[in-house]
Amino acid sequence: MAETEYTLPRAGFDAPVKILIVVAPFYRDIADQLITGATAEIEASGGTWTIEEVPGALELSTSIGIAERMSNFDGYVALGCVIRGETTHYETVCNDSSRGLMLLGLQGLCIGNGILTVENRDQAEARANPDRMNKGAGAAAAALHLVALARKWGTGRKGVGFVPATDEYRLAGMAKDTPKA
Repeated sequence: MAETEYTLPRAGFDAPVKILIVVAPFYRDIADQLITGATAEIEASGGTWTIEEVPGALELSTSIGIAERMSNFDGYVALGCVIRGETTHYETVCNDSSRGLMLLGLQGLCIGNGILTVENRDQAEARANPDRMNKGAGAAAAALHLVALARKWGTGRKGVGFVPATDEYRLAGMAKDTPKA
C-alpha cells in the first residue's frame, strides 16, 4: 500500500515576508537544488529572500541566531546536506545541527529545517531535486507557516524562559534598595 503525504495549503500573507536562507554548501550541487526549491516556494508565497553561506551544517544555527539579533528577517530556512561517512562525525553533525535549530525555534524563531541527513548521495539527490522530493521547498514552506502563525498570534515577539531585566526595571530596583540619606 502506497503512503500518501498531506501537505498544508500554501501560507498567505497580507504584508510582505522577508526570509533569510542560510546554506552550508559542502555538496554544492545538492545545495543548489535545495536553494532552487526554497526560493521558488518563498516567491510563490509573495515573499522575498536573502541567501548567506556558512562553512558547514554546524554553523547554520549560529548564523541564524546572529541574524535574529542583528537584522530584521521574519523567518529562516536552513539548508545543507550531511552524508554518512566512515566515522561518528556524521551523528555529531546531524544531531547538533538539528538541536541548534530546535533550540532557536523554541525561543520563537520561525525556522524551516532543510538539512538533509542521508546515507548516500542517491538519497541526497532524490530529496534535494525540485522535481522529486523537493525538501528545499518543504523547509521554506515550514518557515513560512511558522511566520504566518507568529503573525496570527501576536505582533510583538516574546522571549521564552529567562528575559533579562530592562534598564528601567534595574533602575527602579536600585532606587528601592538604595539607602536614604
